[in-house]
Amino acid sequence: MRFAMLAVSLCSAVIPHSSLSAASSSEALAKDGKPNILFIISDDLTSTALGCYGNKVCQTPNIDRLAARGMRFTRSYCQGTYCGPSRASFLSGYYPHATSVQGYISPRAAIGDRATWPQHFKNAGYYSARVSKIFHMGVPGGIEDGSDGADDPASWTERFNSQGPEWQAPGIGETLEKNPDGKKPVMGGNTFVIIAADGDDSMHSDGKTSAKAVELIAKHSKEPFFLAVGFVRPHVPFVAPKKYFDLYPWEQMTLPEKVPGDWDDIPKPGINYKTSVNMQMDVTRQKKAVAGYYAAVSFMDAQVGKVLDALEKSGQAGNTIVIFTSDHGYHLGEHDFWAKVSLHDESARVPLIISVPGKKAAVSDSLVELLDLYPTTAKLCGLEVPARLQGRDISAILDDPKTKVHDTIFSVAGTSKGLMLRDDRWVFIQYGEDAKGGMELFDMHNDPKQLTNLAQSPGHATTVEAWKTKVAAKLAAVRANDLGK
Repeated sequence: MRFAMLAVSLCSAVIPHSSLSAASSSEALAKDGKPNILFIISDDLTSTALGCYGNKVCQTPNIDRLAARGMRFTRSYCQGTYCGPSRASFLSGYYPHATSVQGYISPRAAIGDRATWPQHFKNAGYYSARVSKIFHMGVPGGIEDGSDGADDPASWTERFNSQGPEWQAPGIGETLEKNPDGKKPVMGGNTFVIIAADGDDSMHSDGKTSAKAVELIAKHSKEPFFLAVGFVRPHVPFVAPKKYFDLYPWEQMTLPEKVPGDWDDIPKPGINYKTSVNMQMDVTRQKKAVAGYYAAVSFMDAQVGKVLDALEKSGQAGNTIVIFTSDHGYHLGEHDFWAKVSLHDESARVPLIISVPGKKAAVSDSLVELLDLYPTTAKLCGLEVPARLQGRDISAILDDPKTKVHDTIFSVAGTSKGLMLRDDRWVFIQYGEDAKGGMELFDMHNDPKQLTNLAQSPGHATTVEAWKTKVAAKLAAVRANDLGK
């Protein structure tokens, strides 16, 4: 499939751009009322695809304008590197190993009557609603069905699903994965498929999600609200209206540098489940995957813009904390890996922007976790911060971006797959709680792309042993929770 380049004038028409007013961005949160929470989450989004994180190709003007008025975190990490455990973690307030939720289920059975993040606000008198995927929801299957997935009804006053055609959308499509001769038809499932779809945004799940979010903001602007808006792009299939694909001719896409012998020092469990090799994607199909991913990101960004515009129109921008993030990161060919699950930075690190009226825009390199969102928003809104929460209140960073809250952050890829613990300099990964599956150690000061595993280096043996001890201590602390009471 070949996509033509649009003129610059048409690009601006495709992705409308309007900025939040200077007045609303400088107003402080209302002192005599409850600040609103607008939580926007994308699915499978790497920060490296966003303009505000340095991407010069992918067009994300709406997320960028939010970053321009908020705190952009450069070292924010998920607690589980695929959808189910990540979402269960930050929504429940517990690490995956505390709840044992490592799959695609709700954390409710594990947490009992303890309040989830949105439920905590609901209990405090907020209108609490979700639109589309917040707790885990299968993509594309759950979106095609319009079902609730692993949602938690107790968390919401109302909840809305956004059914869409996904890979069955009419348009120009191609299966990229395991299709070396190009003869395989477009197919469903968790598969790399690109579809330059006919029609406009409103035909698709994310277009319906933005429309519903716009409606809810207008309807509930007179009462405190916790509105969670879940976009499913750029999760596969990479489907978006054709105008977004036209922005990214696949021939012009650049792939990450291929490093000879890159896998030689990676333990076998650390080789990701999707690679250029096992997906049988040649360079052409890899470039098409990047183009399709970027098209899906720009489509999603346009929906974010509609929601931000609605907030401005409602008059509530000056009393609303806006958060944008993703459930985990995503490989786009780094290490010849694709998708998620890996514990390398491309998969474990997430974009995170927090915009609080009255606080200055800035960039923070402090280590933070998605688990921190629950206690931080509770603190900012004057609600009780439950002592049981395993995240940290990072609101001090919003006043001083150099504030250090975490010495280390912790992320996992399943019960036995792998565990990652890192500090300002070192990233340590071990596969299995006994590390028998192998280990990785990276010096992020000297090797930010994580190309040289130092775990087997004799000169770093003491460092490795120290990190194994730290991981054991972290696991013990995570499991020392109140869930058994």
